[in-house]
Amino acid sequence: MRLLTVSHLEKAFDGNRAVDGVSFSVAAGELLALIGPNGAGKSTVFNMLNGQLGADAGSILLGDQELLGRAPRDIWRMGVGRTFQIAETFGSLTVLENVQLALLSADRKLFSIWHRAARHKREEAMELLLRVGMAGQAERPCGVLAYGDVKRVELAIAVANSPRLLLMDEPTAGMAPQERIELMALTRQWVTRRGLAVLFTEHSMDVVFAFADRIVVLAGGRVIADGKPADIRNNPRVQEVYFGSGKTFDNTLRSRDTA
Repeated sequence: MRLLTVSHLEKAFDGNRAVDGVSFSVAAGELLALIGPNGAGKSTVFNMLNGQLGADAGSILLGDQELLGRAPRDIWRMGVGRTFQIAETFGSLTVLENVQLALLSADRKLFSIWHRAARHKREEAMELLLRVGMAGQAERPCGVLAYGDVKRVELAIAVANSPRLLLMDEPTAGMAPQERIELMALTRQWVTRRGLAVLFTEHSMDVVFAFADRIVVLAGGRVIADGKPADIRNNPRVQEVYFGSGKTFDNTLRSRDTA
């Protein structure tokens, strides 16, 4: 079942089309990777999905609800979570408090008396931290955590509103190889357990081919391919866009593995 439907999306900056008629969909229970070389339009698409940018034309439907024209907070409350390329947490607050704030925001109680609200949401927050393997560090300030652990906390924050759709912008950026695998495996668990739809951008092709159910490839603001990982891996047009000639995803990933 389609959860997110993007139709004929367009966005131009100073007359230059960054996104030019982009269309794709994401189903419930699916991890869809949105990839492309630098300047392909990935970030622009993401920012329109999240309400941070308006669109010049097109439609973004979450189920049967139009997202275009809505503020990011309203989109979040409609059931869209998001993580960012640079993890966004409050460094001076504890791990637990960061997740509690997200839970309170989902309940529209941020302006309640903090000490009462915090006690009320503690159990829920600890459950989320247990799911991402961070319960043991609940009382530590986020500012002292290793970067991979901050990314885990950010994932707990992103799913605090029980989203139907999770947007992940470069989720493994800055992480060590094993940390990348662990974070995406956690994401896969959420998809399986809750039937989430996940749309993620990613530069690490090992992550993309290991975890994506389907891949959409952008180049020059347009969709040039949409298919299963095996089909994208062997697509001559996609290989040309990424490598020019003489290279493939297979030999590039293989050389990285043996480096």
